[in-house]
Amino acid sequence: MSSKHIAVAEILIDVEKELRELRLWEFEQPSEEALASTQPFAIDTLNFPQWLQFIFIPRLYLMIEQRLPLPSVSGVKPMAEEYFGVLKLNSAPLIFHLEQIDKLLSE
Repeated sequence: MSSKHIAVAEILIDVEKELRELRLWEFEQPSEEALASTQPFAIDTLNFPQWLQFIFIPRLYLMIEQRLPLPSVSGVKPMAEEYFGVLKLNSAPLIFHLEQIDKLLSE
């Protein structure tokens, strides 16, 4: 496993921790139809934290576990800033971790 895979996995743990601390972690999975969205960030069927929890995090973990090439471009931070900008949550740590993933994947 590459050092990039390990670094991304470590940051994903932090992302999950932040989602839980913000009480945005859900215990029920959305429907298969909602998860099958073809829109960017599944914006038509999921909110941003759901997309992180049910699509982004699992896909990256799968790529890491199977030692597949990671995406070479990531732009999750701007979406996070847009989503959390109107909410009264301390989302700065979560956005920081997403920025770190963006940087690692875009290297």
